[in-house]
Amino acid sequence: MIRRTILAAAALLALAALPAQAQVTEVAGIKYEQAYQVGNTRLVLNGAGIRYKAVFKVYTAGLYLSAKASTTEAVLATPGPKRMHIVMLRDIDANELGKLFTRGMQDNSPREEFSKSIAGTLRMSDLFSAKKRLTAGENFSVEWVPGQGTTVLINGKPQGEPIREPEFFSALMKIWLGPSPADAQLKDVLLGKASSTRDPFAN
Repeated sequence: MIRRTILAAAALLALAALPAQAQVTEVAGIKYEQAYQVGNTRLVLNGAGIRYKAVFKVYTAGLYLSAKASTTEAVLATPGPKRMHIVMLRDIDANELGKLFTRGMQDNSPREEFSKSIAGTLRMSDLFSAKKRLTAGENFSVEWVPGQGTTVLINGKPQGEPIREPEFFSALMKIWLGPSPADAQLKDVLLGKASSTRDPFAN
């Protein structure tokens, strides 16, 4: 009887632990919560994966939306706040990263959209230039809130006032989700089309 009671208690504890485990997606040792609150809106993790440069892991990225989306157009059309969270996996020159982001925005956005995002792009470049270096484990996020704009956060701290132009956030998202993304396999993961644990260099 005692043994049966102990086994039943152990089973209940195991079941109780399952929801907590399911609340986190782990990518390269970085944990992404399945839900994140921006303002009064609960966002869900649409996908999280690794940005590779050749065979090297550069950073992890996680996309949060108010509802799941599987195409770039659906992501941009999803109502409410949106969030992209980046965690560095290796040290990188922040100024160089800012330049790469600017190039990615320019390569993936129509000229008119990019021209409307130039002021925000310069603001973001200034933030990375001031930071000088991002080391492994550091993070930054961009959060879009309708009516307010895009807030850039470095290590969880907002960097100045929001960038109000909606074109800026749209162009920024296209770095990862546009027709010429920074990493095509990361794009698929962020859109929920591939597993975050998939090894792109596996045979």
